Amino acid sequence: MARSMTAFGRASGVVNGKEILVEIRSVNNRYLDTTVKISRAYGALEERAKTYLSKGGVSRGKVDLSISVNMLENKVGQVVLDRAYAESYIAALRQLQSEFDLKDDISTMRVASNRDLFVFTHGQEDEEEAWADIVTVFAPALEMFLERRRIEGENLKKDLLLKKAELVALAEIVEKKAASYTEVYRQKLETRLRNVLDDQKIVLDEARILTECAIFADKTAVDEELVRLRSHFAAFDEIFESDEPIGRKLDFLLQEMNRETNTIGSKCSDAETAATVVEMKCLLEKIREQIQNLE
Repeated sequence: MARSMTAFGRASGVVNGKEILVEIRSVNNRYLDTTVKISRAYGALEERAKTYLSKGGVSRGKVDLSISVNMLENKVGQVVLDRAYAESYIAALRQLQSEFDLKDDISTMRVASNRDLFVFTHGQEDEEEAWADIVTVFAPALEMFLERRRIEGENLKKDLLLKKAELVALAEIVEKKAASYTEVYRQKLETRLRNVLDDQKIVLDEARILTECAIFADKTAVDEELVRLRSHFAAFDEIFESDEPIGRKLDFLLQEMNRETNTIGSKCSDAETAATVVEMKCLLEKIREQIQNLE
């Protein structure tokens, strides 16, 4: 399935006295790299959140997950000062004021504006219940996120298949020219070889001359490379029918296409074929860039 690694999902709601906001953002990455930012009182749920994402179908990308929980009702909870953090924070403010000769307006209300100084404890709130409340909002956020990945992936798929069709057309041009190119090359080689032998007054067996010319001409043939390219084109289409993430498979397949195209370019020396091979390489590079966006 073609799914983009770049997407965004968001959902919010009030559940059991909690105002919950979940946001999911992702960009391209070779592997799955998830960063979770969650309200401090619910830090123990961070690993659950990562697992929920991966089980939900996220397998690649750099994912930033934000889960904000704001208590609207005080259910046997209390606000506790994080003394160590407060001391460090105030010391940093005083250092800032001293080093840069700033106005010393450090006050209780100004310092208290940093909400990380306080921890809201929820008494005996059950972790399972807290997670269930968060999932109520997490689920629609993830659904939106995956849907946007799917939509963008389908757009990428259409573009990639169009570019592959252009590649197929260019390969057919190379194939048509290659059919006559090898024979022309053999004839030219034979003529040049005979001229050299005549100049040196060297007499060789006719069959030997023809054999040597055929061997060298065969080294310019690109039949095998074109056959492998056609098989790669077919595999390209098949990969898009898979239900699994396809980005890596396409990346590996593209490396093989590049290898065959480079070999064709090294064997063909006529200007027209060389120009066609350059076009193929440009298309392959564009496809490679697009593939980097696929999960």
